[in-house]
Amino acid sequence: MVELADAAPVPLREPVRGLLWISGWLRALTPQQARELAVEVAEHRPDPRLLDVGHGATLLHLTPAALVLADAEGTHPIRLPDFTEATPDPFAAHEATWLRHLELSHTDVVGALTRHLPDDLRGGHVRPLGLDRFGIRLRVEAVDSDHDVRLAFTRPVRTNEELGRELRKLVGCPFLAAQG
Repeated sequence: MVELADAAPVPLREPVRGLLWISGWLRALTPQQARELAVEVAEHRPDPRLLDVGHGATLLHLTPAALVLADAEGTHPIRLPDFTEATPDPFAAHEATWLRHLELSHTDVVGALTRHLPDDLRGGHVRPLGLDRFGIRLRVEAVDSDHDVRLAFTRPVRTNEELGRELRKLVGCPFLAAQG
């Protein structure tokens, strides 16, 4: 089993946003297979550690049998075909940078988003936790515990312009009415 942790891009008291467990069969590759795969991987994701394959490092192959995702919404099995056919969220490459910028430079925006929180969570320290095509997630760090809350967009978004419009709606931007 391999456990992958999704760490938040902003410093949080509890930095893990979710866990993915992949269980299956693990086997060592032959030296020839390992070299070929290392070259293939290096073409897409260069990493100096790949140079150690065959020189003290062994490349392993995991054949997945089961996947389980755990996050604030619960623990869910994931079907292997759904996982292998999934495409990255359109904002995945920029999410970390945008959330850090939001945390450091736009505390007013984060503050405005708190109007959507349940009353019992409004007293905690609200931090940006995640952003995807479906909405923004906030972490409320309260004295006794932490709570993750998703604020959904009115519809899934695909572009930066659509994202900006949906975020302005959530914040309550007074200029939205003038835009149409």
